[in-house]
Amino acid sequence: MSHTLNRRGLLAGAAALAGARFATPALAQPAPILIGQSLPLSGPVAPALAPIVQGQNLALEQLNRKGGITGRPVQLVQLDDAYDPRRTVENVHTLIERDKVVALTGLASTPGVAAVLPLIAERKVPLFGVYTGSHLLRLAPNPYFYTTTATYVDEVNECVRHLLTLKRERIAVVWQNNEFGKLMLPLAEKAIKDQGGALVASVPVAVDASDALAAAAAVNAKQPQAVLMLSIAGPTVVGYVKAQRAMGAAPIYTISTALGALPALGDEARGVAVTQIVPYWRQTDPLARDYMAETQRAKQTPSYGHYGAYLMFRMLFEGLRRAGPVVTPQTVNRGIEGIRQMKVATGDISFSPTNHHPGRFVEMTIVGPRGVFIR
Repeated sequence: MSHTLNRRGLLAGAAALAGARFATPALAQPAPILIGQSLPLSGPVAPALAPIVQGQNLALEQLNRKGGITGRPVQLVQLDDAYDPRRTVENVHTLIERDKVVALTGLASTPGVAAVLPLIAERKVPLFGVYTGSHLLRLAPNPYFYTTTATYVDEVNECVRHLLTLKRERIAVVWQNNEFGKLMLPLAEKAIKDQGGALVASVPVAVDASDALAAAAAVNAKQPQAVLMLSIAGPTVVGYVKAQRAMGAAPIYTISTALGALPALGDEARGVAVTQIVPYWRQTDPLARDYMAETQRAKQTPSYGHYGAYLMFRMLFEGLRRAGPVVTPQTVNRGIEGIRQMKVATGDISFSPTNHHPGRFVEMTIVGPRGVFIR
């Protein structure tokens, strides 16, 4: 290949350089503010997270369409961890060191979050909002960790309280046979005991629901007045609900982690009681009105998970705004701690240096006809 430059080529190159030199600075695009997320974009949990990812993107698109943060667009850098805690840690290292994100958000597994908490404290990068309600993550103070919703303890307590109010005291617990289920079982046992109920059966179900029929038979042999199912959305929920419907009349209660699996059940989901940790999108609430307008604009379907992700991102954006003109992990952390009385349907949300976990809202709903939740 010839590397000789002719006169025409030199002149063209000179013209290009001159154009670059005198380009109008106003045409330069401001550098984006980078936030990072590690979550299961592949694997069995991924489909249940689809509405959540969509809700995040809805808030992000709205923000950037309206000018971003002080004129700078906000960009979300997402990495797939396939629900593997080791990959979560690797991804967070990458997001902090390679991508220089100013904040992390929306991690989705309890073991993954637990594994990165020491890292964010060491690197002083805030993690705002996670899609796990484990109370254990919140026990030790961490100056860079924030949550926005109630805990699994709050949800389980609400299920048991509701059952005992209805005089359904004999309760069977069905739990997913993995780390999540093993975490949840003691919470259910304690809630039932503390509130005066009776635990009549405790039965594990395989993640793939291959033993769902056997589990349902074991449960129904104890003649419970209700079944409390503790599972992450996926085959376990679908398989057990179908098995229970086939051989028992006891009502099924579950928590918000199962939400993503209910559409796959179709009409068989009808009658399942589910706790919600996100308020209904009432039109009297300004954020809910914004949400519905954006949902209609994007031709998307509102749902609890979708709205919850939208709300979490709106709260994070408030923290970014409060960071001031120089946006760094440290200024964002101060900005989040400065959020006061942000109005949502559940009441005003405030963060502070001594309160990183203000969310307490839990509401019981029942799946009605066509998958509509009855409150």
